[in-house]
Amino acid sequence: MRISPRIEAITAAGTDGWEIYYRTRELLARGERVLSLTIGEHDIKTDPVILEAMHQSTRAGNTGYAFGPGNPELRAEVAARVAARTGVPTGAENVIITPGGQAALFASHMALLDKGDRALHADPYYATYPGTIRAAGGVPVAVPTRSRDAFQPKAEDIMARAKGAKTLLINTPNNPTGVVYDRPTLDGIAQAVTEADLWLISDEVYDTQIWEGEHISPRALPAIRERVLVVGSMSKSHAMTGSRLGWVVAEPEVIEALAVLATNTTYGVAPFVQDAALHALRLGPDFEERIAEPFRRRRDIATRLIADQNLVRLVPSSGAMYLMLDIRATGLSGNDFAGRLLEEERIAVMPGESFGAAAAGHLRVAMTIPDPAFEEALARLLAFAAHITA
Repeated sequence: MRISPRIEAITAAGTDGWEIYYRTRELLARGERVLSLTIGEHDIKTDPVILEAMHQSTRAGNTGYAFGPGNPELRAEVAARVAARTGVPTGAENVIITPGGQAALFASHMALLDKGDRALHADPYYATYPGTIRAAGGVPVAVPTRSRDAFQPKAEDIMARAKGAKTLLINTPNNPTGVVYDRPTLDGIAQAVTEADLWLISDEVYDTQIWEGEHISPRALPAIRERVLVVGSMSKSHAMTGSRLGWVVAEPEVIEALAVLATNTTYGVAPFVQDAALHALRLGPDFEERIAEPFRRRRDIATRLIADQNLVRLVPSSGAMYLMLDIRATGLSGNDFAGRLLEEERIAVMPGESFGAAAAGHLRVAMTIPDPAFEEALARLLAFAAHITA
């Protein structure tokens, strides 16, 4: 007897790219001090006012099945938020609630791909993207971006790989690079998906974390609105990572198809979690800005430290809770640098190679520890880079 090849194929390379993170956990479990800048987990917990709303909902008996596309009141609140942030008319019929953004990504690909379909995604990419596509029966095809272009995707690179493809997955603000796609980039993406007749899946879970410029949702581009699915989540905007509540925003017929899939997979999101999310959204933009503010501060700390040397280069960081550092001048790969940094300095960062070939020779730094520890970690990382190249 054997496990289904479908599951074995999810990590086609035989690794999920998270070895540094697993090693960090081992060291922490042994009681060692490690400055961990590996995963996108806030250093604060979910706000007590949100937890109290969840508690009140459970005490009120909202612990049963959550059949269907989600609480109508929550769907309407998400729709109102999307409309306010993007200027695109959006109603509850455009929204389905999912168990987090990852489930939304999987459901979106399941709804759009047939077995063997090519599915494009920008490289660098969040580590689960290729596996999510494979799990949905698709064939992931990376569209390379370049550090010298601030990792902005180019229309010609999309078109060069679009033959036989059905979907394109993008992420702005971007994990792992911290890049926010600008209007020319999005116009090029819109042109490419139109000419190639692609669905566009836009992962926008970091839309509240903008440090420079503006976030433009591709759904706000009228020419492609009907072919766009937007993935959102409470995880990053409200520090609710463990609550597992996300959504997909799309045309009503897409939402109806996703609801059929939900009935036969997740069966929805716990009602008390949905009630907590409704309460959280009603706290308004000021609350979301407060959750995002620590990452803005830490980005400024890193920018200041990196400006005082000329060995490690910061990829222009306009959003999200990550920095992408170009360490190619050290002569080490991202894997080698990150491995040595952890073993010799007990500082954990993710190698760029965990996020695709385009990020080789880079590091992803999650700005997810308190300011003093973060400043210590960055200063020591830069000193380590100087030491190994001296």
